[in-house]
Amino acid sequence: MTRSPLAALLLAALTATACATTQPQSERPTATAQPRSERPTATAPFQSQRPDATAAATRPSSGVPSTRPGGLAVLDEERAGRLVRLTVDSPALKATAKVELLLPTAWRPGTRWPVLYLLDGCCRRGGPAWVSDGRADEVTRDAKAIVVMPEAGYAGFYSDWLEGPQWETFHLTELRHLVERRYGGTGRRAIAGLSMGGFGALSYAARHPGMFRAAASFSGLVNVSREDVEYLTDQSGDDPGKLWGDGVAEHNPTALVRQLRGIPVHVSCGNGEPGPLDAGNTPRDGGEAFIEAENRAFVRAAEAAGVKVTANLYGPGTHRWPYWTRELERALPMLLGSLS
Repeated sequence: MTRSPLAALLLAALTATACATTQPQSERPTATAQPRSERPTATAPFQSQRPDATAAATRPSSGVPSTRPGGLAVLDEERAGRLVRLTVDSPALKATAKVELLLPTAWRPGTRWPVLYLLDGCCRRGGPAWVSDGRADEVTRDAKAIVVMPEAGYAGFYSDWLEGPQWETFHLTELRHLVERRYGGTGRRAIAGLSMGGFGALSYAARHPGMFRAAASFSGLVNVSREDVEYLTDQSGDDPGKLWGDGVAEHNPTALVRQLRGIPVHVSCGNGEPGPLDAGNTPRDGGEAFIEAENRAFVRAAEAAGVKVTANLYGPGTHRWPYWTRELERALPMLLGSLS
């Protein structure tokens, strides 16, 4: 299969990040966290997402029963302060999956709150990383909203596959119903994500007008090509033909940009040159450079379509967590402001 320039350089960047021995202090991975830059393997992403349903869990003291709203069953629920870790059984995925929530400090059973979705990028085995790697708990500590952070497969592309996992249904139907019925989420929603999650945030918002009041992408794949999708899904061990078939344009945020009119949109990324949040020995990141070109194309299309887009193409910066944490901090007032 032909390797597109973006796919080749993005994977090279991910590999380089995985091999780096010096990490900026602003990154905070845990001792057990798996690097999100793990080299792709031949294992299908949705097959690797089946955690052991017998793992021990601590039920919160909220008294909320373990129900199956939207078809989603809660198998395990652990609570530590604001953080809730869930293991859920999803009919859409035909598998179990991990979800993390950050509840508002004033959350109590029966209270109602708007919802902010934070989406992960590709190439990760295991649960969501916005708390363990991205410090989302710190950034959103004063947010008067429920923050929802689901896993999304190794290269799931935030889509219902023609043959395979139904990630879009899992996120926007099953999980949405769970958050609203079990934790008091309202219909006021915003969405943001990094890398492939940036693609997911803008694609979901465009494909479901009215579902989200604002959307943001950090180093997002916002103008994906068929070749990029084919290569990355092939690296995950899946048949890329089982994802969209010929339907790339039906998911590509740049092709769908007119459907984002009416909500504020924030996009940001670096140009791949080592920046202020990188260690001194960080090499140039060719993948982020190609992502910047995608973001520039998206911004031109958004402005031409009359979308209320704010772009922070900040120059030096690589495809790494410190930049995504910083950009979440910068975009958060817009995202939360849309929920008021």
